[in-house]
Amino acid sequence: MSTSSTGSAAPSAQKKSGIKTLAPGQILFNEGDKAESMYIIQKGQLRLFRPKGKGFVEIAVLRSGEVLGEMAYFDPETKTRSVSAAAITSVDVIEISFVALEKTMQALNPWFKTLINTLAERLRKTNERVKALENNSVGFSSDYKFFQAADVVKMLSILFLTFRSLGENKEGKWFLHYNKLKVYALDIFNLNEAKMEEFLQLLLDEKIVEVTVDEQDSSKIYSTREPETFKIFQVFFNTQRTLRDDKKMIISPKCEKFIVKVMEECEKSEIIEGKCDIELTKIVAHFKEYNIDIKMDDFQGAKNAKFCGEYRMDDKNNISTTINFDYLKKMYPVVRFMNAINRVNDVKAQAAMKA
Repeated sequence: MSTSSTGSAAPSAQKKSGIKTLAPGQILFNEGDKAESMYIIQKGQLRLFRPKGKGFVEIAVLRSGEVLGEMAYFDPETKTRSVSAAAITSVDVIEISFVALEKTMQALNPWFKTLINTLAERLRKTNERVKALENNSVGFSSDYKFFQAADVVKMLSILFLTFRSLGENKEGKWFLHYNKLKVYALDIFNLNEAKMEEFLQLLLDEKIVEVTVDEQDSSKIYSTREPETFKIFQVFFNTQRTLRDDKKMIISPKCEKFIVKVMEECEKSEIIEGKCDIELTKIVAHFKEYNIDIKMDDFQGAKNAKFCGEYRMDDKNNISTTINFDYLKKMYPVVRFMNAINRVNDVKAQAAMKA
């Protein structure tokens, strides 16, 4: 896909060509920015998107070897980018200034230059029609979420299906070629490509999957130790989205940290029939000692989720409870993944508000 245009500035004001490196999530350019260069992706993946309302319209995902920003050169009237571009993974791009591009164009045969300009003009008009349709479509609500519950359920279902039916099980791991996953996710289930790439990156960050390259050092091979993890997550998210808000499991980031410390204490305690007694006051004191702002109230989400029983208070006002350790240990990976999804949604929502 393309970005939009730039004008003819003096050569001294134009950017120089060179290589730029972007971290995951870093913006290459925003819609409306002045355009002075085009880019060739040397390594990594970029998403093209357009802010709309409190959310985004996802345009495309570009990979190594693809070009972006070139349409701005052929449409000097608008002088600004028509979409935003951000890194999904670590990205290296070659930046080519329009001054350098103009010198190359001048050296072309006139008939070839006419062909390029004609194709560029047709693409520009197509982009304008697409943009007009988007402007007439329904906007996003104020509670924009990049990963909706339905998106998460669909992607987890696809991962479980493809790993179990098309993956190869060897040496305690399941391996799946990216091309097989792509066929199911994009061609069969019509999943949004940008969301799929972001979701895979989230799985990598959370160490739920790993990735290597194939013999040609190009396409990706994903691996996981247990595809059933995707099914467990899928069942949880599918159940959650059918519940009333007051019935859903809500574990705040602070509660998650509290849970981690509780599990550590359980590991050091006597566990009987999957349960153990823990003094919560002692854990709160631990956080206070290290100046961590976590209080007893922050554990309420875990209590609501039935990870523990009722609180007990002794004559010294120390609070204890019985932890359902087996259940908590089983559900903690789900809690961690749920909060990882929430963090991505929060970052995307904040970016949408600033756009």
